[in-house]
Amino acid sequence: MFGCSNWEMATVSNLIRSLFLSVLLSFVTPVLFVGGILGTLLTVSYIPGIAILGEIGQELMLSFLSTFGEGYPVQGMLTIGVTCAMVGGLFDVFNFYLYQDIHSQ
Repeated sequence: MFGCSNWEMATVSNLIRSLFLSVLLSFVTPVLFVGGILGTLLTVSYIPGIAILGEIGQELMLSFLSTFGEGYPVQGMLTIGVTCAMVGGLFDVFNFYLYQDIHSQ
């Protein structure tokens, strides 16, 4: 129709699918990691004797996230997630380009 062969269409389809999965996983991983740390610190803050460690850790983590989120920890978490997703997408495109270059020889 537009001069594209089935092989080229399959290649583009594979690239889009791979890129989508890479970006999705690269976004979800740091968000779950930071959320897990915050959840662990919240749980620790309810344990007598070491509650102060959990509270201090929570304050430090929320302060860290607020730095990236212009004062809002959730926005900081999303900023970190989007940044990691962009990097993961760039690595996937580079890998796809390198893979195509190797097999074209």
